[in-house]
Amino acid sequence: MVKPGKKKAAKRGNKSRSKKGFPTRYAMYAVAALALAGAGYGFLAGQQAAGAFEELAAAGQSELRRVQSFPSEGRTHLPAGTQISYRTNPPTSGPHFNRWVDPGFYDSAKGRSNLVHSLEHGLVVLYYDDPGADAMATLRSWTDLYTGPWSGIVAVRRAGLREKVIVTAWRRMLRLDRFEPEAAAAFIDAYRGRGPENPVR
Repeated sequence: MVKPGKKKAAKRGNKSRSKKGFPTRYAMYAVAALALAGAGYGFLAGQQAAGAFEELAAAGQSELRRVQSFPSEGRTHLPAGTQISYRTNPPTSGPHFNRWVDPGFYDSAKGRSNLVHSLEHGLVVLYYDDPGADAMATLRSWTDLYTGPWSGIVAVRRAGLREKVIVTAWRRMLRLDRFEPEAAAAFIDAYRGRGPENPVR
């Protein structure tokens, strides 16, 4: 025969385990829900950013008449440290080193022969110096938007440009006296992902 005191103790023990388990389980549900909500927000933000970029690109189509086109200077891969001269400044094609610059926003300059390799991959390279806070924020958002190894954007600092921006792709260049988002977006949309090594668009 079980004494009454022992029954109460057993019940108290069960209640204690139940209370302890409840918050943990609900905390896990809450964390999962927040993670899903964050992922959904990130997806929607990305969709909105892509939509805004496409609107700019559409608005800037007429500005593509300002794009300069150059003959190919070749695609030979050379060992790092080799002296290479280019006909355009910045270069838009030609011999280059085996290493390339990955898509992204960079606060410093990168080797021009590495950047030419990026152009060969189909990346668009933007050169900036001090175009203003709004322009910098836009360039950063674009590099976050397009990160593909064959269709991404590289933004690198080029001292001396001041407020000017230069946008390059394989054999193409657009010089802007000040940052013009419509013109730059139209250029990116026209030439991103269309490098000679592996066109993906």
